[in-house]
Amino acid sequence: MTRPGRHAPHRQPGHPRQRSKTMNDLLASAIAAHGGLDRWNQIQTIRVDAAITGAFWQVKGKADVLRDIRFEVDTTRQRLTMDFVGQDRRSLFQPDRVVLQQSDGTVVDARDNPEQSFDGHQFQTPWDDLHLAYFTGEALWTYLNTPFLFTWPGFVCEEIAPIEADGETWRRLNVTFPDHIKSHTRKQTFCFGPDGLLRRHDFTIDIVDPGTESQLCAADYHDIDGIIIPATRRAYTTVGDDQIILVAIDMADITVR
Repeated sequence: MTRPGRHAPHRQPGHPRQRSKTMNDLLASAIAAHGGLDRWNQIQTIRVDAAITGAFWQVKGKADVLRDIRFEVDTTRQRLTMDFVGQDRRSLFQPDRVVLQQSDGTVVDARDNPEQSFDGHQFQTPWDDLHLAYFTGEALWTYLNTPFLFTWPGFVCEEIAPIEADGETWRRLNVTFPDHIKSHTRKQTFCFGPDGLLRRHDFTIDIVDPGTESQLCAADYHDIDGIIIPATRRAYTTVGDDQIILVAIDMADITVR
């Protein structure tokens, strides 16, 4: 994805109230710009109404499935629930298990060690509903907890050379994720503008295509009770002379609790 010019709930390692003792200057600046740790540590969940579209979901045989969703991100452990509005369906993501339920809690399907189910997959390999639940869970959980997540024990952050993009100088943070946190890949790069806000998130996706660099652009920031969150994200790809939106995330309603 390029743009041109993851059982019952349990407390996992890396609770944010047990954060690392030191932060480098860039991470400290980014956290302050996104609302600050004091405010962040007062919340436990982020609820979002969203539409997620783009060509990627067609490739995976899931076109329009995410067009009307409501998801809840846990900010204290790696857990995400997603309701598919009007479909009597809910998914629950945790690193070691994904579950599909009806809206009344009846379990329809489940998969332990879900990451292993992607072994042998290529970019065009179609997904079942549990694949979708795992990928959207780890992805959205990472996105909504950035950059505060990087203060948890086990994360290693290093500022690297800045880049010039969109008429600005973007400072870049290389982040190595600990093994127990499931995300796109262990090493990811986050680009921040002069105001300290996230502009772009660069990564590969191990379970999709570890050889392809991806770039997810963040914009349209909103102050949600003191937490600054981008309401839109876009990943682009180029086919011939055309630029195609591979993934589009549009958040219509965001609340923190």
